[in-house]
This record gives sequence, C-alpha cells and structure tokens, in this order.
Amino acid sequence: MWIFTSFLAEVPTAIDSLGSLGAAGLMGAMWLWERRTSQKREQQLDEAHARILGDGVQLQQLMSVVRQNAEAIARLCTTQEQLLRQLDRDDDERSKP
Repeated sequence: MWIFTSFLAEVPTAIDSLGSLGAAGLMGAMWLWERRTSQKREQQLDEAHARILGDGVQLQQLMSVVRQNAEAIARLCTTQEQLLRQLDRDDDERSKP
C-alpha cells in the first residue's frame, strides 16, 4: 500500500516536470523513451536469435542421432532377414531324406 501511495505522490510532480519542458522537451523525452524501449526490444531479439541458433545446433544433433538409429535398425532388419532365410534353408535341408 505504501508503494502505491508513494507512486501517487510522485505523479503530480512528474506531470509538472513534463509540463515545464515545453513542446520540444516533451518531444525529446518521448524520443528518449522510444529509444530506450527500442533498445530493450533489440536486446530481446538478439537473445531470441541466439536461442534459436542454439536450438538449431541441438536439432542438428538430434537429427544425426535419429539418422544413425534408422541406419542401425535397417542393418538389424537385414541381418534378421538373412538369419530367417538361413534357418529356412537349414529346415529344408533337414526335412529332405
């Protein structure tokens, strides 16, 4: 509650200060405020860009792992098919008199 009361006490002095600046001073204050918010936004964009680039590296690593896993599964399937064919041949040879 004290912070709110303190804020309300400062509002009239801030308005009086802006009024004493005149039109040029008010425009200058608005320009400074816009520059400050623009700089904050640029910093946020830079941070987001860095985060996206970092995510891109992680995504490339993930894709590499997925690719390696797919290749390993393909080799396993080939080996299993070869084993099944060999077992079928062995069964056929055993069943022949």
